[in-house]
Parts: sequence; C-alpha cells; structure tokens
Amino acid sequence: MKNAEAKKILRLIPLSGESVDWDGFSDTLMKPIFEAMASTEQNPAYHGEIDVLTHTKAVCEALLREPVYRDGSDEEKTALFLAALFHDIGKIRCTRMEDGVWISPNHARNGSVQTREILWRELGFCGSEELQRLRETVCQLVRYHSFPPFVMTDADPERKMLKIASAGALAKGFSVAALCALERADILGRISPDTEESLEKIAYCQMLAEELGCLHTPFAFTDDFSQRAYFKEKTDWKDQSLFNDSWGEVVMLSGLPGTGKDTWIAQNLSDLPMISLDEIRQKLRIAPTDNQGRVIAEAYETAKGYLRKKQPFVWNATNITAKTRGWQISLFEDYGASVHTVFLETEWNEQLRRNAGRAAEVPVHAVERMLSKLEIPERFECERVTWETV
Repeated sequence: MKNAEAKKILRLIPLSGESVDWDGFSDTLMKPIFEAMASTEQNPAYHGEIDVLTHTKAVCEALLREPVYRDGSDEEKTALFLAALFHDIGKIRCTRMEDGVWISPNHARNGSVQTREILWRELGFCGSEELQRLRETVCQLVRYHSFPPFVMTDADPERKMLKIASAGALAKGFSVAALCALERADILGRISPDTEESLEKIAYCQMLAEELGCLHTPFAFTDDFSQRAYFKEKTDWKDQSLFNDSWGEVVMLSGLPGTGKDTWIAQNLSDLPMISLDEIRQKLRIAPTDNQGRVIAEAYETAKGYLRKKQPFVWNATNITAKTRGWQISLFEDYGASVHTVFLETEWNEQLRRNAGRAAEVPVHAVERMLSKLEIPERFECERVTWETV
C-alpha cells in the first residue's frame, strides 16, 4: 500500500496541463534530493544550465509537451514523469572533475538503482504487481535514458536495441517509444550546441526500433531458447528458431532476505534438490556479514556435481546484482543447462518482519545495504526470467 508521502508526490504529477508545482515537490521527500541536485554541477559545454536541478526541472517541463506523454494513460504519464524527475539522480554520486571537466560516468545505471531504493523503501512501491510494474518501468527508463542518441555508435545497434526493448516484457509500461520521448525531453531540457543533432539521432533510434518491430513492444522471438542464443551472440539471426539442446533447467532464486524464497521453493519446487547458501553458512558457522568465500566455494562444488550428472536443481541465494547472477548463469549454461531466474519481492515492512523471524536473521542495516545495491533481473539475462510478488 502506498504511503502518505507517495500519495502526496503522485498527486503533484501533472496529468494534464503544462506546468509543474515545484514548490509542492519541495515540500516532500524530494527536498533533500533537490538540494543535492542543485549542488551537482555539469559540463557547461553541453549543459549551459549548469546544475542538475535546473536541468531536471526543464526536462520535466519539456516532457509535458511530448505527444507520447500527452496521449498516454495516467499510469504511463506517471511512469514517464517520475523517470524524468529521477533520470539524473545518479549524477549526485557519480559526478567528478577529470582533466578540468565535470563527468558523470555510469550515472544512468547508478541512478536506476538509487531510484529503485527510493521508490521501494521511501514510497512503498513494492509487494504488489501494480506497484512493481510502475516502479520497474521508471527504473528501466532511468537505466537506459542515455541510449537513444548513441544507438548509431554502438558496436551492434540491432542487438542492443532488442536487448533494451526486452525490458518491456517484465516492466510492462516500458517501451522504446517512451524511452525516446524521455530522451527528447532530456535533450530539450539542456542548453547545448548539439541539440538538433541529438534530436536527429533520437529520431533514427525510433525509426530503427520501428523497423525491428520493437518500438512499442519487445521483439517477438520464436522461443526462449532462440532469444537467449541471440542475446549471447550465438546467432546473428533474430528470426531463427534453434534446436534446444539443453538437458534441463536450473532455477535460480533472487530476492532480499525475508522475501520468502524458502517458502516459495517448498510450495513450487519441493521435488528438486536445493543448494541454499543460508544452509551452507549455518553448517560452516559463517555469518551473512562475514567473508563468503568458503560458502560460495562449497556451493559451486555442489552445483558442479549436479551439473555433471545433468540433474536439475534450485540455487537459493539473494543474487541481488547482475554481476553475481552473471557468474552463476555462465557456470550453469557452460554445463548445458538452461536457467530460469525467479525474482521474489514483498512489501518492505513485511519483509523486515519475516527476516526478524528467521533463525539466521540478517541485520536490518545489511538488508538496507542490499536494497541500495539491488538490480532486478532483466529479461535478457538468461533463458527465462520471472518476477513474482509474495
């Protein structure tokens, strides 16, 4: 259930008209964020408006004039406006001076993680399919907002486009069309000599997406196995239907402590052997906050034993970052298994309550730190990805 602060912010989103009540937003939890944005400088060569807050306000106001925004549903407008509001939040942490120039490397990816933490913990956008869909649409728009003007310089623009478009399979409100609308507003919300050139590049991105059949929805691959092969660069033919030579499926759980992963496995996959990092920790008497080297080593050796025997199993751990999941997915796929990642979430306070009732409770500060790093599994990461609220 959305809290009072969330309702206040949602009421301020201009679903009609072309003005924003910035004083109203400054009377919400956005106040300290706005203050941090105001003190974060940008390269004046491309941002004559200098600070991030001035730029962000201009982007939000430009977005209101976008046809995609004006013609969208209230939910689509809400997601787009929140994405514009948070699109450069990553610059607060990422901005640094290098060779006399302000730069913000990886601000989009970092910003999506920061946005998720705020929407999840502070505004209560978690624990239901509706809130999850809205939150992740916003986070994916923030994550990829810088992509459209640079599609032409990507080493493999078609594959990258289809990969990004696949976000809409799970974050149902996400589309390349919405992404291009956000980035047009981003360009129009800054003072720069390359505005027209950037707008032309975004138009090219939109045309390419339309040509590939992924402007409004993800591309329709023939099947999950062929899609995974394409994203792993095993084939260059997106329309190809490949023979599925995997011998079985490894199910990899993902979710914060207290989400209910053990219960979900007992209810859905009780017939499969399970590798549980929590159980290994208990056996080795290693706390979740200690060095996890021995835990991971034992888990990997057990997994290799199952993989050699071509035995499907469940990998039960938090797996909160794409990097961690990537290591494990590579291991399982190298042995010929397909991988199904299942991400579970619940409402924040309920999650803390469940965690407190566990035999091996994870300290609250550690759970909060995990949330501050959480990257939701994306559709292209493995053969199948499922999000569930429990």
